[in-house]
Amino acid sequence: MVKVGACGICGTDLHIADGEFPPTPYPIVPGHEFAGEVVALGSGVSGLSEGTRVAVDPSLYCGHCRFCRVGKGNLCENWDAIGDTVSGGFAEYVAVPAANAYTVPETVSYRQAALIEPLSCAVHGMHVLSPRMGDSFLIVGAGTMGLMLLQLALRGNASKVAVADLSEERLARAKRLGATSTTTDVTRLREEEDLGYDCVIDATGVPRVIETAFDMVKRGGKLLVFGVAPAEARVSLSPFRIYNDEITVVGSMAILHSYAPAVDLISTGAFDAEALLTETMLLDEYPAALDMVRRGEGLKTQVLPNG
Repeated sequence: MVKVGACGICGTDLHIADGEFPPTPYPIVPGHEFAGEVVALGSGVSGLSEGTRVAVDPSLYCGHCRFCRVGKGNLCENWDAIGDTVSGGFAEYVAVPAANAYTVPETVSYRQAALIEPLSCAVHGMHVLSPRMGDSFLIVGAGTMGLMLLQLALRGNASKVAVADLSEERLARAKRLGATSTTTDVTRLREEEDLGYDCVIDATGVPRVIETAFDMVKRGGKLLVFGVAPAEARVSLSPFRIYNDEITVVGSMAILHSYAPAVDLISTGAFDAEALLTETMLLDEYPAALDMVRRGEGLKTQVLPNG
């Protein structure tokens, strides 16, 4: 049993609130980006004790379907997740499997620890993209996830990382985090890189933006579709260019063998978590917090269920 210290709001929470996330049964307590303190243990639990500070991986894979048995639990046929299909972290307390609780040091605040879940998604995205040292990057979208991917690209020794977004405020934050260049018009980056970029990441989920991002991929390069588009959305990509320019198009879904690396990145200070944290609100203010996220205000808004 975890006493929740902080729980972050992401786009999935908006879809759940609007009834637009098919796996979710109702009623449910949402919240899948959370950290807190262990206050009670089930029988037979070892490796944890009351008072332990933990971040929680929300993934609940069945372990026996065709995908789980080949190590692709994030594609589980019987997929469940804390806060998505079973009650989660927008509450004072939440019960979780002990195996999903990762110890975090005292030097990491609960707010920082609640960022480990989205960071683990970004880490998995980089695992899928598998860039080479010295690759050039273009990241389209400078929200929380885009700025996480920016930090990971720089940490992985990218030669340059350009960031595009419509928000000047978010681009300024990207610049402070080390972006080589920023723009509100992605097509203008052709002036800097006429051949395009080795690795292009869409962190928006907007179909027309994904098409523009594809046009910015260098011959022999890769496009990572990281942002979540509506299930019915379609994009138009040139199959000839994919063939002739040997372009790789990949997707990244949630968490896979990436939670522990994310814990280490934040615990060791290798990742700047504070740069992404903006608003905090109390549990009673949850509707207002959702509205703030809908309006695109700030970056990572979090709820503090216990004040």
